[in-house]
Amino acid sequence: MPSDPSHPTSPTRRPTDEAYLDDDPFDPPSSLLTLPWADCHNHAHTLSWEDRERYAISGCRAMVLVASGYHWTPYKPVDAADVQFLWDDVVNRRRAIERNHFFETGLALGIHTGVRITNPDDLLALMEEYCELDEVVALGETGITPAQHAESWGLDEQRAVVQAQMELADTYDLPVLLHTPNQIEDGPDYRPGVGLPGFESNTSLGQDLVLTGDNPELEAVKMDVEAAADAGLAEERIVASHADSNNVDYLLGETDCYASFTVGYPWLTGVTATDVAEAIHEYGPDRVLMDTDCANILKTDVFSVKKAIFELYRLGIDVDDIRQVVWENPRRLFGFEDQDY
Repeated sequence: MPSDPSHPTSPTRRPTDEAYLDDDPFDPPSSLLTLPWADCHNHAHTLSWEDRERYAISGCRAMVLVASGYHWTPYKPVDAADVQFLWDDVVNRRRAIERNHFFETGLALGIHTGVRITNPDDLLALMEEYCELDEVVALGETGITPAQHAESWGLDEQRAVVQAQMELADTYDLPVLLHTPNQIEDGPDYRPGVGLPGFESNTSLGQDLVLTGDNPELEAVKMDVEAAADAGLAEERIVASHADSNNVDYLLGETDCYASFTVGYPWLTGVTATDVAEAIHEYGPDRVLMDTDCANILKTDVFSVKKAIFELYRLGIDVDDIRQVVWENPRRLFGFEDQDY
């Protein structure tokens, strides 16, 4: 049987793809397989034991568990005690999660403004005591929310609550996780009663927007940054979660904020590793982060950051820059241990 003429020692009958490759073989860095990463925004305490084990298996070495979100409160309208329950739940479970899965955890406690809370001043008074806990590494997620659920919260009231949290963050030298609204293209029309597949929330309770105009999503982010200035909170202490193509140029080009790209559910937001790569190419890796935002109420992907690590390399990002985005930046921001990885 004749061999491959371009490779005399080859036993193949005809030339294979290998015969057409460059003389210098591509040598992908095996370090990507073991690169440590931190998830700077998730709700993993609401996930299953197996989901959290998948984080560990995929190389996650630290995460910020966010105990903020109107979706998990048991009643509507939402009372301060309902939100405090969310805080207490994650405080209660943090050490067991670390013991079971071996990654480091920090907590973020906040008042989400997606639904009106009947007595927010009670929460703000309590929050100061929680800020003194060693395990609390950030406040949030919070921020002006144009789209309201169940019961609308006016802009002035929202801004006051957001700014009050930022004042506490400044006092206790904590970063703030912003919930930055994504500009989502209109999707398909689903059968009445189905809601939004992949999002287990009663979408029929959606209220009219409290912020309108050409780009309310970006305007909300700008209002958050203005609130931070009034609170005396430095912009470099703001981590804008859910960064996208609508707000990244403002966040990285006009402020000193960090932009964290949520890659856990592109089916809804459209955000992928390509958006992260474009931000790194344009602005460098110093203020770029990634997160999964995985939660039991959303169709999310625990492996999304790990997959994005590989994709960033394919998109031309250097290994050192990838490491800075997924490990060094969050480690420094949230005070995770400087472990030898």
